[in-house]
Amino acid sequence: MRIISKERDEIILLALHSEEIGKGDYLLIEDVDSRRGLLVQVYDEEYHNTQSLLEDMIRDEVVNAASKCNSYDPLEIGDIARIVRDARLLRCKIRAGVEDDRLGHAVSWLPSRVSSRIRRVDILELNSFMHGGGREGMITTTDNPKVHPIKIGYGKDGESITIYAEDLDGKLNLITGKKGSGKSHLAKSIVKSLAEYGAYIFILDLNNEYLGLAWRHDGGKSSIGDKVLFLEPGRGLRFTLDYLGKGPIANMLKYALDIPAASLREFFRIWDALASRNRLSISSLIESVASWRSNELVKDALASRLHMMLASGLFTDGNSLRVEDIIRERSNGAIVIIGMGKATPVVRRMTVELLLSKLVELLEQGKIPPIFLFAEEAHLYLRDTYWEDIVTRMRHFGIFTTFITNQPDAISDSIYRQLDNIFLFNFTNENDLEKIARASMVDAESVKSIVRTLPVKHCMVIGSVVNNLPLVIMTAQPEVLMLGETKRFFINNKRIST
Repeated sequence: MRIISKERDEIILLALHSEEIGKGDYLLIEDVDSRRGLLVQVYDEEYHNTQSLLEDMIRDEVVNAASKCNSYDPLEIGDIARIVRDARLLRCKIRAGVEDDRLGHAVSWLPSRVSSRIRRVDILELNSFMHGGGREGMITTTDNPKVHPIKIGYGKDGESITIYAEDLDGKLNLITGKKGSGKSHLAKSIVKSLAEYGAYIFILDLNNEYLGLAWRHDGGKSSIGDKVLFLEPGRGLRFTLDYLGKGPIANMLKYALDIPAASLREFFRIWDALASRNRLSISSLIESVASWRSNELVKDALASRLHMMLASGLFTDGNSLRVEDIIRERSNGAIVIIGMGKATPVVRRMTVELLLSKLVELLEQGKIPPIFLFAEEAHLYLRDTYWEDIVTRMRHFGIFTTFITNQPDAISDSIYRQLDNIFLFNFTNENDLEKIARASMVDAESVKSIVRTLPVKHCMVIGSVVNNLPLVIMTAQPEVLMLGETKRFFINNKRIST
């Protein structure tokens, strides 16, 4: 390989067809004279075309088509010509400088075209760059030692690729790609590893597929089976009004049920009156609204919302769920799956709002430790009103969110600007690519070129988990039962007997 040119943060290299270099690969350009290097990533490739080369190819094709005899080539010039015609230009982005085998910041220099050596960087060496000099085990070059590795996949040559739980702690993450690309597989691998390390994870599960985390493929209980708790709205997930408090209920009415401001003010008065007499319940609220002296439109708005609350099954006057009790009973970590596969859109929004509000309240009061929140199919309930507040102040709350969606345009720019890590699967839609490219932490050219051609279950990892060195991986197959996969008619076409 040889350097052809450099334009801003891009270096163009000449490579032969026999050199197995492709999109996403990292190369190290070592300047022998200065003992420095540039770490570059290939984001696109094309044929090396010149006018004379094109004319030679046309001339050869014409000669071959007209000639009826085998050509005599004792000097094997034809072989050399074929090698020249297959030569490629590799378009590379400069990712970092390298000094004394460590990443540096000096990238505004020109390596020698003549004496520079260019070689492919394997995963082991790249891992040492990403994690500060360690190839495996504990990474201790920072004030926050990294001791909790998470295997997320494999490199081009089959090497294992590891990130660290410490780089997800306190971070905002996004897993996105078109449907069927492998987003949930990656999310489950991360959830399983976090739970094994004793973390507390809450999952908003729209397809009731994360229950498989409790089981292995052979039907036995998984290593985290005892940590999995599956709750459905109205079935296990039920709260008393006393436990929730006025704040979460008010947020639910405002953001999930769109109650008018005038009706919300009257609701506060009724709530306070019943709370002072220790009579808080849905039935008491409904009775009080019916007899309350107020505008009929206000009363109708309140009554309709209260009946929706009653029908949701989320509220009870008896035994209810207490989040702090769940965590207290599971001192070694837990996975709390909120299964909303059977819930209506309204109940789904109510559930999300109540849970988020209560979690924030408990965290602010110091009653529960920080948690990881995985929002599956986030585009179906993602609303700026409450998510933006949580994302903006999540480090203070102790909620570290991972959004999982196939609709990147459902996430606002204000959330994108605060992302720490992106796990980006295949997209071919131009609008989706444009949205992601503008919001990602790397250049738009790399995102558009690499992501468009990613195979299924391959993703581009961007952010602090890879030390801001974008990495293409093949995701690992989780060791747990995979639910939620697409159901097909023609694969299992057994007739239903009647």
